[in-house]
Amino acid sequence: MATTAKIAKDLKLAAARKARKPKLRCRHRNRCARCGRPRGYLGKFQLCRICFRNLALAGQIPGVTKSSW
Repeated sequence: MATTAKIAKDLKLAAARKARKPKLRCRHRNRCARCGRPRGYLGKFQLCRICFRNLALAGQIPGVTKSSW
């Protein structure tokens, strides 16, 4: 895989996902679509908890608001 600055980040992530495809389905690990983090994954949004929080606070996820009680 070439590591040049011209290749878009999305293309790099797609190439990395293809390269590390597990042989067995039971070893599949859900990863954040934005940063690739394997832990704290929210399946509905396909994001990790950290990226989800940052996007929600920035108002980039529709319908998500900060709760207070």
